[in-house]
Amino acid sequence: MGMPLRQSLRIGGYILRNKLTGRDKFPLLVELEPLYACNLACAGCGKIQHPASELKKRMPVEQAVAAIRECGAPMVSIAGGEPLMHPQIGELVAELVKLKRYVFLCTNAVLIPKHIDKFTPSRYFAWAVHIDGLRERHDESVCKEGVFDDAVAAVRMVQERGFRVTTNTTVFNNDTPQNVIDVLNYLNDDLRVDQMMISPAYAYEKAPDQDHFLGVEETRTLFRKAFAGGNRKRWRFNHSPLFLDFLEGKVDFDCTAWAIPSYSLKGWQRPCYLMEDGYADSYRELTETTDWSAYGRGKDPRCENCMAHCGYEPTSVFATLGSLKQTLRAMRSA
Repeated sequence: MGMPLRQSLRIGGYILRNKLTGRDKFPLLVELEPLYACNLACAGCGKIQHPASELKKRMPVEQAVAAIRECGAPMVSIAGGEPLMHPQIGELVAELVKLKRYVFLCTNAVLIPKHIDKFTPSRYFAWAVHIDGLRERHDESVCKEGVFDDAVAAVRMVQERGFRVTTNTTVFNNDTPQNVIDVLNYLNDDLRVDQMMISPAYAYEKAPDQDHFLGVEETRTLFRKAFAGGNRKRWRFNHSPLFLDFLEGKVDFDCTAWAIPSYSLKGWQRPCYLMEDGYADSYRELTETTDWSAYGRGKDPRCENCMAHCGYEPTSVFATLGSLKQTLRAMRSA
């Protein structure tokens, strides 16, 4: 299952309008990072390794909204860090919803009970809760016991209040196909979240744990086995069918990181939110002054094992809309 039909139609129309006007690079979704600070210290994340002076900073709401207006993206994923630590996070979400942007608030969910009253259910807003496995596996991933139970309780709380809930599960080379099957079965059938995302971990250079990132062939083998037996069709994924094909190694794509750019406290990050090769002051500057041909497998060694959604999900979306067969396939999965 892909994104909701209303959202799919809007994104499809947005892409078509940009193509018709001759705009060759445009954002589908912005990874908005209004802070780097977090209440957890996950082993596979390099974000909180920033200097203490940067971890104290918070992006003003006006600055964040202006960046989203400037680039024109129809979807925004608010990440960090932990965005619920931002004192104006409720106001930021409300302003983006007023613009009719589809907003996903990425969170470890621990702080949801404290801040839930800052938010109002809307078809333009969804929680995106990180759950990397069942209890033991998830708590190992976030390096703290009890977080899985806190996250599940928070998901049930927001569901009871009428919010949409998505999840994001990151897998590493110490995950087995059965680990993946177990957590996705739980999220899909027991917790009954609206939609799920899944992604191989990217090898952050600053991450504390450098031993458990997947290679390309490891990734493909893991997902082929996890998706076998009809699981893939049954699970409510928030991914295009072609991106899931990509994870299994049935197709390959070039990276189009400009379609899911990152805007953080330092500006528009080159070339994506996973790598840090400088910053631009505007989305236009980012697209026009970045040498996109220098990135991707076979071009930059840092990209060799990357199969992250920020580079390859948009390519799969463009490929879907460029094929009647794939468009119909995506519609059947919606």
